[in-house]
Amino acid sequence: MNVELNVNGLSYIASFPDQDIRELHLPLLRKLTALQQQKKRRLIVFLAAPPGIGKSTLTCFWQTLSHQHIELQNLQGLPMDGFHHYNSYLDEHNLRARKGAPDTYDLGLLKDYLQQLNQPEPCWPSYDRNLHDPIQNAIQVTAPIVVVEGNWLLLKEPGWQELIHYCDYSIFIGSPIENLKQRLINRKMKGGLRHADAENFFENSDSLNVKRVLANSQRADLTLMMLEDGSYRPVGSHSTL
Repeated sequence: MNVELNVNGLSYIASFPDQDIRELHLPLLRKLTALQQQKKRRLIVFLAAPPGIGKSTLTCFWQTLSHQHIELQNLQGLPMDGFHHYNSYLDEHNLRARKGAPDTYDLGLLKDYLQQLNQPEPCWPSYDRNLHDPIQNAIQVTAPIVVVEGNWLLLKEPGWQELIHYCDYSIFIGSPIENLKQRLINRKMKGGLRHADAENFFENSDSLNVKRVLANSQRADLTLMMLEDGSYRPVGSHSTL
């Protein structure tokens, strides 16, 4: 299935295997719909994965599918990027070069917003990729199912490990770092970096974050593996739908 998606303000065509849609994506959305109806309130889903997995694209695809199938509850993706500290803060604390690491996020603010998600129509911050800074209260949350997606949502480290208390259902996606390296380098080059600079950024920043996410994340309700071709497969006995 080819579908036009708007991800982080950019529109492009993404492709998902029909078999994966039948056997993975739609069953997962049906499961989330059933959980939401059972709880009779907004369902909060965490999608955690290292950089380069395509979390935003996948979440946007799930959102599209939820609107195409009448039996599914509407789903809305909420990125974690809006909780970056402002660049002024990062510069003041000499953190700009490590932007994307856990300590470059405002964890307290993230907890506050997660706590507000069960209000009728809360707001959520976004990240302006031109300003490279957050914009507070930019997203109106309306859907009965929300997927909060980010690298560190299941991190097994002080402060971060408490986030799981705000989550109704968790999903983790892993992949060998070799599969992610070129994806991350290409992403930086699309953003304007030369190949050498993009590769240097991967070695000094992205690769460290990838390894940390893969090594230090809590076990999720559903674990998926992203294969070399970009498709996903469930992993482990606890990952059944």
